[in-house]
Amino acid sequence: MTAGAPRVSIVLPVHDGVRFLREAIDAVLGQTFADWELLIVDDASTDGSPGIIAEAAARDARVHPLRHVENRHLPAALNTGFAGARGEYLTWTSDDNRYRSEALEALVAELDAHSDADFVYADYTRLAEDGTARAFRVLGPEALVFENVVGPCFLYRRRVHEALGGYREDLETVEDYDFWLRAAARFALRPLHRDLYVYRDHPDSLTARQSERIAALTTRVRAEQVAGVRCAPATNRARVLLQLAIRAWREGERSAALVRGARALRIAPLSPVSYVLDYAAGRTRVPRG
Repeated sequence: MTAGAPRVSIVLPVHDGVRFLREAIDAVLGQTFADWELLIVDDASTDGSPGIIAEAAARDARVHPLRHVENRHLPAALNTGFAGARGEYLTWTSDDNRYRSEALEALVAELDAHSDADFVYADYTRLAEDGTARAFRVLGPEALVFENVVGPCFLYRRRVHEALGGYREDLETVEDYDFWLRAAARFALRPLHRDLYVYRDHPDSLTARQSERIAALTTRVRAEQVAGVRCAPATNRARVLLQLAIRAWREGERSAALVRGARALRIAPLSPVSYVLDYAAGRTRVPRG
């Protein structure tokens, strides 16, 4: 970390995000915790996003604009931003979502108070197009083997980023889940039960537009990373891998099925046998999602 660096670096990637971008930036500018830098990575936008970014940089010297000449997609934009980040703590946000005003203050305080934690993530609210809001309480990191429990509001120590080498650019739409799983294999993750973020559901979001790709890549990421998530019980890790093995076998991917089954046996030799017996007796099922 360089001399005079801010405590927190926030990366905000954007591609044609003019609809909500100003609101996302204003949510950072309005934080009660002020020792931050905001690196906005314009991923070759063709709308009014560059003008909004320039306006924000002119208003506040803590805002640093970066730009891709060609659209390189979200994971590459994140890596571009973090390559220039100077902070002790790192995070990123999206152009269509927003922090609550006390978010950074609460996240920083949590990491400061818990030296044994490397990564903190918080509760949040999902906001629908019609204005309906639903509060979400995040689960503990042991549940990561079943789903992406981290959510959109998080903060982690620089050493996490340095150890993991950034976000995988071949995993757009699940680059976050892959990063969380890899982080959980080597670092301590801690949930914070305070609602600190508003996540907006709308039909133009990346999540809404690429649901099939997300499902396929989620299966791939789980198969690759679940075995290493030591905070989850070995039996749960083994059962997830066996579920994925059975699904692969059904879909004709015999080699992948055998590899996943072998991994399950190495993690918890009796768990796959128990799972198969339960499955045969109709006491459990293989998830479709």
